[in-house]
Amino acid sequence: MEQQKLPNATMIIVLSIFGYLCCCLAGIGIIPSGIAFFMANKSQKIYEESPELYDNYGTIKTGKIVAIIALVLNVLMVIRWIYVIATGGFDTIQEQYDEMMRQMEAAQ
Repeated sequence: MEQQKLPNATMIIVLSIFGYLCCCLAGIGIIPSGIAFFMANKSQKIYEESPELYDNYGTIKTGKIVAIIALVLNVLMVIRWIYVIATGGFDTIQEQYDEMMRQMEAAQ
């Protein structure tokens, strides 16, 4: 009997990597990595029902691991932003941004 591919294996990998790449954007990567983690769990349940039918479980496992790493990094980034805003560090960031903009305008 020919083995089948688990559904959404490529999409899980793509979303996991995209979530990982977006971790520095104020935690926006939580969305794609959360979706990838959910899809990986769903595919894992399908695999566990009948493992002899599927042959790409390794891809699902890899995607799930990358999604977990991306989720952790994104959560840490959100916590960092909450800390920065709560401690008043946001004003310092805004002042630095304004100073950079003034320097760029003076250079032109």
